[in-house]
Amino acid sequence: MGVRWWLGRCLVRYLARARPHLSLAPATGLQRLADTVQVGDVLLVEGTSRFSSAVKYLTQSTWSHAALVVATGPSPQHCRLIEADLEQGVREVPLEHYRGFHTRICRSVGLTAGDLARAVSYARERVGYRYDLRNIIDLARYLIQTPPAPSRWRRRMLALGSGDPTRAICSTLIAQAFQSVRYPILPEIEWVNQCDPAQRGYCREILHIRHYSLFAPRDFDISPYFQVIKPSLRGFDPYRVNWSPENAAMSGISQGATGGLYRHERLGRSAPL
Repeated sequence: MGVRWWLGRCLVRYLARARPHLSLAPATGLQRLADTVQVGDVLLVEGTSRFSSAVKYLTQSTWSHAALVVATGPSPQHCRLIEADLEQGVREVPLEHYRGFHTRICRSVGLTAGDLARAVSYARERVGYRYDLRNIIDLARYLIQTPPAPSRWRRRMLALGSGDPTRAICSTLIAQAFQSVRYPILPEIEWVNQCDPAQRGYCREILHIRHYSLFAPRDFDISPYFQVIKPSLRGFDPYRVNWSPENAAMSGISQGATGGLYRHERLGRSAPL
């Protein structure tokens, strides 16, 4: 297979090696995630590998990875997602695969069931695609977790591989899936003045599709066309939070001033979190 391919494999193993979790954000319970996600949702993940650190720096974002929900079920094992892994390529994994990671759900709005199914099929048809590991120069840029690159170049530094059509990057794959049904993510916007004198000052908004290779996981988070879904808000009641007496004391809250919060603690009601 060649020396370059072998070196590429070694480099990928080094970059993909997981490190102790550095996130301060709590991980959402997997069962709560399984109860919330829908087919077509984009799951953003805060990774912990060296590669993830570089992606987070280059995109100035919490999120370093993205996966597409392609099947749901009663348990995390039944929920299936398509992801593009640095080492394994495009593959289908259970929701269980993301246990312990900080995640976020982003959901498209207004797509018909048919178009959503076509976007999911687009991703599923690419299972088995792999990164082109021959271009080790492309991989080597991620050895430096904070590469000294001007901000205007950082997004383009995310591109990986030699341009082979079977190349796959997590956000690139998902962007292509949604663009295949003409759903906007972060399009370039052009404002065009109307010529009708009766509508003076009226502008028309025209969207231009951004090239799929320029998308990063954070784009689904900041996109105006994706909803952010927070599983922890399902059935949330702030008056049933089980605060400890120590927390109440540290906050300077007296027993008489806490209202429902501290009273619920004294009654011993369990929190739904």
